[in-house]
Amino acid sequence: MEIRDLLLMCIEKNASDLHLTEKEPPILRIDGRLLRTNLETLSKQDLKKMLYSVLSNTQKEIFERELELDFSLALPGLDRFRINIHLQRGCVEGAFRRIPIEIPTVEKLGLPQIITDLARKPNGLVLITGPTGMGKTTTLAAMIDLINSERECLVTCIEDPIEFIYVNKKSIIKQREVYADTHSFAQALRHALRQDPNVIVVGEMRDLETISTALTAAETGHLVLATLHTPDAPQTVSRIIDVFPPHQQQQVKLQLSDCLQGVVSQLLLPHASGTGRVLATEVMVATSSIRNLIREQQIEQIPTAMQTGLQYGMNTMDSCLKTLMQKGLITLDVAMSKIKNKEEFKQL
Repeated sequence: MEIRDLLLMCIEKNASDLHLTEKEPPILRIDGRLLRTNLETLSKQDLKKMLYSVLSNTQKEIFERELELDFSLALPGLDRFRINIHLQRGCVEGAFRRIPIEIPTVEKLGLPQIITDLARKPNGLVLITGPTGMGKTTTLAAMIDLINSERECLVTCIEDPIEFIYVNKKSIIKQREVYADTHSFAQALRHALRQDPNVIVVGEMRDLETISTALTAAETGHLVLATLHTPDAPQTVSRIIDVFPPHQQQQVKLQLSDCLQGVVSQLLLPHASGTGRVLATEVMVATSSIRNLIREQQIEQIPTAMQTGLQYGMNTMDSCLKTLMQKGLITLDVAMSKIKNKEEFKQL
């Protein structure tokens, strides 16, 4: 059994992930569910040999030193894979995330129209948030592809690792991989400001320095697109402010209220039919009232402002879940498991 055969199986079965773990057969994640294949179970020796077969000597050295390794792998003419290799009780194991070769459009992903409006903004900060595996990278890719098709921009993407591969259309897109082309997100971001970009894409805002530089870039006339692992818009605002030490928070509130354009939070939920998944989104657009709430740090009032901001394209996750349930796309159980305000939802 070779890695290539397993990755081909992953593509054929339309799985999002492949997991290789000791004393188990290869496991696929399809529509969010884990499914064991009927292949033979993997021993410690098989796993190491199989996973080491896709590593270069340099990657082996890094893995043996750091005990973790993230990289991407492209199958000629087929999809790419984002790979994480790690140790589990002394055994080398791997997680493979499939990245389709074709970049889907905003319409095909079923994203709200406001995503297109946010991608067309000349400057400011646009954040795509949600838990891991909820399609943030794919949404970001659709926005970059839209910019690439419509505008003459220089787009600098800082990624860990590079996932979707872009072909220049109207724009020029530079993709820099952390650890291969640059040492860190923060360092690449600092230097990106001197590379004459119109749009800067940050694969993930992980630390204070990255967030701080991203805010500065958004303030100085660049459009900054980034992802964050936060569940909703109010928590995204809180997370950004809370990253900074107390004496800087007042300044950050002012910066954020000035440069934020919008926050889109997303979830992928099991379809009511039992096959496929449905996208649920929450959208916060930085209207003058939202900006004011950020400045005053009245974060708890943001959901109310979002409920009353329908004409600006805003909606809360609860109202999106209600709509999906009424359309019969998700079950009541799935909706109830994700709802924040259960009492209010029952009234809805």
